[in-house]
Amino acid sequence: MLRAYKYRIYPDETQKVQLAKTFGCARFVYNYYLDKKIKGYENGEKSISKIDCNNHLNRELKKELIWLKEVDKFALTNAIYNLDEAYQNFFRRVKTGKDKAGFPKFKSRHSNRFSYKSNSTNNNIEVDYAKNKIKLPKLKWCDAKVHREFDGEIKSATISQNPSERYFVSILVDEKIKELPKTNKEIGFDLGLSQFLIENNGNKIPNPKHLSKNERKLAKLQRQLAKKQKSSKNRNKMRIKVARLHEKITDTRKDFLHKLSSQIINENQVIVSEDINISGIIKNQRLAKAISDASWSEFTRQLEYKAAWYGRTYIKIDRFYPSSQICSNCGFKNIELKNLKIRDWTCESCGSHHDRDINASQNILKEGKRMLA
Repeated sequence: MLRAYKYRIYPDETQKVQLAKTFGCARFVYNYYLDKKIKGYENGEKSISKIDCNNHLNRELKKELIWLKEVDKFALTNAIYNLDEAYQNFFRRVKTGKDKAGFPKFKSRHSNRFSYKSNSTNNNIEVDYAKNKIKLPKLKWCDAKVHREFDGEIKSATISQNPSERYFVSILVDEKIKELPKTNKEIGFDLGLSQFLIENNGNKIPNPKHLSKNERKLAKLQRQLAKKQKSSKNRNKMRIKVARLHEKITDTRKDFLHKLSSQIINENQVIVSEDINISGIIKNQRLAKAISDASWSEFTRQLEYKAAWYGRTYIKIDRFYPSSQICSNCGFKNIELKNLKIRDWTCESCGSHHDRDINASQNILKEGKRMLA
């Protein structure tokens, strides 16, 4: 099974220059062959395949532009392959009409986010856990923070630079993932905004609200950025400050989601949640920012692939299932609970008193077990 391990790297000045060259050359090759494809299409010519583009690069373009030989050859080849995939996906979307068609765009040198991919061959990519170093093509050994070890065959490495000028490498590894020991525990949960997660046993996980905690500080930095003169050094310094705060918010959110999803996967054999129509709910302008900050979609995505890795069962029940309106004790349906302001209620049939969210999570678990049976 393929799994990626992401590490932060600390290149020296010489390595930073080499990285900048590789980012630039990969961008140039992508734009060059995108322009070639567009002109060929306009002239009614047959589309150039990725193999033809790569052969042209190695046999002709590198002879004209010698500086393309200074960088990792796999970075240029993968840029062509990425372009071809984007190009084919555009025509597939146009043909099917299911997804929104987006034509490949030219990459800008003024972007603050760069990356390229290199393939593993002849041990050109290695990891030294003892010395905290990673070997990469054309860079040789680079200082890194190797916080996780893996046991498998390295397939490729994607080197990236984010807007705050931090460097990372994501190493794709083919390894065997051991399934977790089976357990009899089951969990059903409901997702919310005031409480991020409400379990069927009554346990509630508060919503950290990562964005709202840093919103005032972010607004202040953005105001300061807006006052700086364009293309000045002070503006770039302020841009990095804004980018670092954005990345801090993103990192803390990811850390929270990964820890919580891993805890749920480790402790439970069956996990049940509701299939939420996030793209529809997010159209509500009052809730859009809070829902995006909570990142329900990313949380359920993590549960899905981690369950597949470790031999757990993850079920999503129908989004139209009225989990909040049904009494988890007797099954009586209370239509009045369509009003979201009602947070607790008493069943008219059996007299049970319910917390709206806990009752919903109990019904979600029951429905998931019914689907599983």
